[in-house]
Amino acid sequence: MKTNIPFRVIVVLLLLFSGYLKAQDRQPAVAGSFYPGNAEALKKELRQLFQNTSPQTDSSVAALIIPHAGYIFSGKVAATGYAQIPTEKAYKNVFVIGVSHRIRFNGVSIYPHGNYVTPFGRIPVNETLSQKLINENRIIHFIPEAHQSEHSIEVQLPFLQYHLKKGFRIIPILTGDSNPATTRKLAEALLPYFTSDNLFIISTDFSHYPANATAQKVDKETANAILSGKPEQLQKVCQMLEPNLPENVLTRLCGESGVLTLMEMISGKPEYHYHQIMYQNSSGSSAGDPNRVVGYYAISVTRDKAQAFHLTDRDKSYLLKLARNTIETYLRTGMPPKIAANYPKNLQQHCGAFVTLTKEGKLRGCIGQFNPPIPLVEVVRNMAIAAATKDSRFQPVQLSEMNSIEIEISVLTPLLKIDNAEEFLPRKQGIYIKKGNRGGTYLPQVAEQTGWDRETMLGHCARDKAGIGWNGWKNAELYTYEAIVFHEKEP
Repeated sequence: MKTNIPFRVIVVLLLLFSGYLKAQDRQPAVAGSFYPGNAEALKKELRQLFQNTSPQTDSSVAALIIPHAGYIFSGKVAATGYAQIPTEKAYKNVFVIGVSHRIRFNGVSIYPHGNYVTPFGRIPVNETLSQKLINENRIIHFIPEAHQSEHSIEVQLPFLQYHLKKGFRIIPILTGDSNPATTRKLAEALLPYFTSDNLFIISTDFSHYPANATAQKVDKETANAILSGKPEQLQKVCQMLEPNLPENVLTRLCGESGVLTLMEMISGKPEYHYHQIMYQNSSGSSAGDPNRVVGYYAISVTRDKAQAFHLTDRDKSYLLKLARNTIETYLRTGMPPKIAANYPKNLQQHCGAFVTLTKEGKLRGCIGQFNPPIPLVEVVRNMAIAAATKDSRFQPVQLSEMNSIEIEISVLTPLLKIDNAEEFLPRKQGIYIKKGNRGGTYLPQVAEQTGWDRETMLGHCARDKAGIGWNGWKNAELYTYEAIVFHEKEP
């Protein structure tokens, strides 16, 4: 049946659709109130705020937790935090994670089209990456009204424009709820970009609105929970508001979800360190009321310079025995064994690992995990069970086979995102290819076993592992890693 749609309706729909697709700059909402609306006046105020802050030459800052109040209240704390970054440091992207104060929604909103504008001019949004994050993650959306009048991202931008001398793009992220499931999923989505060429800014104030003495006590408790590096500790402290609410404390941490996202990304990674930089509350401002204050902290996260991950012979022996004992116990009882509390400390680190089973020289099972949120010792236990019972290419291993099965373990160094396939070194590195929800990997030893060159290995991995076609790697995300490989044949 033919349907006739009036021409005027089609025109209106096309205009609406084209207007939706058109990139629109996000205009300043709090310039002139939270900070000066004139470029010259803004520059003068920032120059004063950065006075007496020590210039840094250490480029190891990976993230900053920074307040987002009016500059008259929190500007000095914010400037002291930003001063931890060398002014000549170059970043590809700055991820600014704020919190929606005026509109509540489930999940996360990213501004994907257009620029953010301040009195200093436009800051380009990385539109491609922003849209990619929206497309690939169910919790991430674009909610325009959430960004229109929100200050938690905006007030950070003039500090970045003033302090960083080299250009950068931003990914403006607003959280709409503090559901732990949301922060874990957001952390998982952002983790591949938590690299040395990107900076993360977590925008949050601390307690609202107790008297000065109460604020200092409550804020110290909250900061100590962050400095512990344990997300569950921060959640516990933030939940202390109920039922024992400190007097006049509306919230301990308005940007709790952003801070938890950061903590989830680096939990269990010993190469990251938290540093308390500065604390003040609004009672220190000429416009502040000591009986009703808001707390402000600047906290940095630094990244150790790359060091080779090392396992001792004792570590390797422990993991091999654990893998064998785990498989045999699971096949006998259907339950994994408990891990003894006195396992080697080095195995507490969060590293990916693959467990490979061979029988008479032929593959019998191989499964692994990247970027795990659990210690290496638990990854090996879990992957040992998976390799024996969940590799879809093989029938589950039988207990009677274990005497003829040999175990090999590959412990993976952290994934490193590369921009050019030429950076991938077969035999030395493994490759992980990701496109949308599809992904696949080959361990470093695959190139040695097959004799494949770089392009052949990329083609096989894209087609046979990721399922995106032989040339799919050319427009996919590429990650490399190295592997520490050891097996039971070794003395």
